[in-house]
Amino acid sequence: MDLTALGAAIAAFTGIGAGIGIGIATAKAVDAVARQPEASGKIMTLLILGGALAEATAIYGMIVALLIIFA
Repeated sequence: MDLTALGAAIAAFTGIGAGIGIGIATAKAVDAVARQPEASGKIMTLLILGGALAEATAIYGMIVALLIIFA
């Protein structure tokens, strides 16, 4: 078994964690807006910021996986 492919697969698993994190954050934001609709602007801002940070983690994992494969 080629260890390069194994390393790339492990690095690509960051996408799974990011997807789960964004899903949980979205669920909590919807719950928060349902409880306090007047705070929806602040909640949406924080949700977008958190989603961007989680997605950046997934992109870093993808870049590391590609570097492992092609470098």
